[in-house]
Amino acid sequence: MTERPVVKRTARAILLDGDPATGGLDMILIKRTKPGQAPYWITPGGGVEPGDTTVVAALHREVDEELGAKITDVVPAFVDTVPHPHGHDHGVKVQHFFVCRLASMDLARRHGPEIDDPQGTYDVVSIPFTRAGLDSVEVVPPTLRAYLRANIEGVRALLAHDLG
Repeated sequence: MTERPVVKRTARAILLDGDPATGGLDMILIKRTKPGQAPYWITPGGGVEPGDTTVVAALHREVDEELGAKITDVVPAFVDTVPHPHGHDHGVKVQHFFVCRLASMDLARRHGPEIDDPQGTYDVVSIPFTRAGLDSVEVVPPTLRAYLRANIEGVRALLAHDLG
């Protein structure tokens, strides 16, 4: 199979809040509702832009725009490669998913195209980071949902204090 050109890259946060030692972890998601479509839940994040110095810099920018949030302990966790929806020369979109901790969030600070000119609604929600919690919503993409369901313990371990 011929290698396909990467025509878009995104940075997305598997954003966890809480302390499993004292009360468990929650996952912060965005409930996306577009007119005439069933709602779905996405991780915060978006496209890497020319002004972003790195994919991780894009992640910080996107989380700030969409949630008014700051994150820490950013660890690569999962990469998903999908056909680019606009079919540029059979190119692909590479989605980088990072596990990270929520340091702070102020929804009043949200800004950017999703907030300034919304196409539907972008509701910030929190679910328990458990299999039951993941099963309670339609997280997309399906490959991420399957990865998280199969690897909850491993994802939690990516934020362990002794990871180094």
